[in-house]
Amino acid sequence: MSPAGVFSIHTGCGQNSAATAFGKGLYPMIMPLVLASQSSRRRELLALLEIPFEAVAANIDETPYPGEAPESYARRLSREKAQAAASDISRNVIIVACDTTVADGDTILGKPLDAADAAAILRRLRGKTHTVITAVTLLNAATGQAVTQAAISPVTMRDYSDAEIDAYIQTGDPFDKAGAYAIQHMGFHPATGFAHCYANVMGLPLCHIARMLRGFGVEPLNAVPASCQQHILYDCLVFESIMSNIE
Repeated sequence: MSPAGVFSIHTGCGQNSAATAFGKGLYPMIMPLVLASQSSRRRELLALLEIPFEAVAANIDETPYPGEAPESYARRLSREKAQAAASDISRNVIIVACDTTVADGDTILGKPLDAADAAAILRRLRGKTHTVITAVTLLNAATGQAVTQAAISPVTMRDYSDAEIDAYIQTGDPFDKAGAYAIQHMGFHPATGFAHCYANVMGLPLCHIARMLRGFGVEPLNAVPASCQQHILYDCLVFESIMSNIE
């Protein structure tokens, strides 16, 4: 973890620019964040809020309970990650913890165990629509105020070939991802006709987080939907309903 009071952020204005501005008093009313994840893609997305943050590991047991529903599972893990991160923090910061779960019906599809498992998962999803759930927990480490919400997106996979599956697995990309794929992978392009929250499937639903932060008295200084769409090169059709909480 960074030393107390030092926060790292990447923005379009250059590395650590928001942290520098925070130190100069330009963000006096913004409570800093702690991301309970060391995922590079989550750090990349959270930086778009232009709120100072640091990233810490939140190691928990991710084994599903017997019969646990996918959304309940994702919500539980996001809460446990937030609590794990909070155990070492007493400062007035907001912890952001997420869990992204891929579900084929009521079946939770976790990270693949090996190449054979990755291939089996990708064949199972091929040509079908499944669900991606990212549960987000915000926790004020000082006061204990907490809220958990879930972003849920339908994802239809294209009819990719076995050869494409094998080539994708050779890149090594599937092994740290629930469902054995990244929707944003430039070489594989697994999804087709997607029309929901792209950032959710990437693992950090930014508009949901911006909306949740309002309940903690925090308002991002930039236009989050526009920043997100520009960054991921995606024309989002649902951001207005998400920001208005009318999904």
